[in-house]
Amino acid sequence: MPALVVVGAQWGDEGKGKTTDILGTRVDYVVKPNGGNNAGHTVVVGGEKYELKLLPAGILSPNVTPVIGNGVVVNLEALFEEIEMLESRGADTSALRISANAHVVAPYHQTMDKVTERFLGKRAIGTTGRGIGPAYADKVSRIGIRIQDLFDESILRQKVEGALRQKNELLLKVYNRRAVEVEETVEYFLQYAERLRPMVCDTSLLLGEALDAGEVVVMEGGQATMLDVDHGTYPFVTSSNPSAGGAVIGAGIGPTRITRVIGIVKAYTTRVGAGPFPTELFDEMGVRLQKTGGEYGVNTGRPRRCGWYDAVIARYAARVNGFTDYVLTKLDVLTGIEEIPVCVAYEIDGVRHDEMPASQSDFHHAKPIFETFPGWDEDISVARSFEELPENAQNYVLALERLSGCRISVIGVGPDREQSIVRHELLD
Repeated sequence: MPALVVVGAQWGDEGKGKTTDILGTRVDYVVKPNGGNNAGHTVVVGGEKYELKLLPAGILSPNVTPVIGNGVVVNLEALFEEIEMLESRGADTSALRISANAHVVAPYHQTMDKVTERFLGKRAIGTTGRGIGPAYADKVSRIGIRIQDLFDESILRQKVEGALRQKNELLLKVYNRRAVEVEETVEYFLQYAERLRPMVCDTSLLLGEALDAGEVVVMEGGQATMLDVDHGTYPFVTSSNPSAGGAVIGAGIGPTRITRVIGIVKAYTTRVGAGPFPTELFDEMGVRLQKTGGEYGVNTGRPRRCGWYDAVIARYAARVNGFTDYVLTKLDVLTGIEEIPVCVAYEIDGVRHDEMPASQSDFHHAKPIFETFPGWDEDISVARSFEELPENAQNYVLALERLSGCRISVIGVGPDREQSIVRHELLD
């Protein structure tokens, strides 16, 4: 049976949570394979808005087992705050399972994140300050702390001591901050151990057995392709691989299990944080997209930078991830715009580039080459079939499909679960 990957095709905030939530009504497991509580999703169910930062969006779907995979870095305080928030609103979180191999975010990771950003000054990356990057850095440096370590106090203490030996030197001598106490950190982790224990298991085995039994697994990547540490706009990226290849590693599922790779792309483009953004708008239209689209970060509340649809990025994401389908979100936000530009290529030093330049420096200097399409004024939020869309809206979708290198299978015309037009089934 299928394992599906849901991946953001731009810089995040494309609406992955809604797509996973829609799929979640028809699948058995929804897995978060990467990232941490820096990757928020907004899901609207029955008019109720839920903001999820660490938990998989599938947690809102009955009969779905939500899984936090080994590739995630888990802030335990944030995890239980989110669980309590959902339970206070009547959601059942008892099915949640967490990989024993997932790493944890320590308070000192958040400290290091914030002081490092300040130290970088004008070269700051624009992180959320939640310690995600430092937690992944410790993982790669082999001094990280995993979920399973919380159940062995002796091992936990040794690992905390090892991790703090270098960090305290940096905090004291470079950043002029106080040292972090080992015992304080150990006690912080131990307070969560027993509450966490029933949720922890070998999630790779759990998912493998589920697929063998004919059940359907969806992997919901955090962030997006252009924030991938290898394939994104480095160094203005996240610290994991939120592309399709990273999903199988972060979930512990072999690549031959994957049957569908679904890219989520907004009908325009947004970005949070620093870094190049060729189609960014600095005028009233940028403000309009921001306000109409509600473009403010789920985690930080920061306003998102807004720009026109970038088909060069869409083609790049389709190639890097091997997309089988695109889900186009927020088409309704463009209603009322007389003419809608789409970036079809870049001009760099007088030369046209139809594909993503290999050099980050070239991308930084890329100027968009636009093709313009007529807009529409009709309310499309009530449309439930492609034929119900105004002709100009249909033509815009078809143009994006032609330019983006992948078929558009689902179109979002509003925030609610039901406000979607299905052209091709994602589960068939």
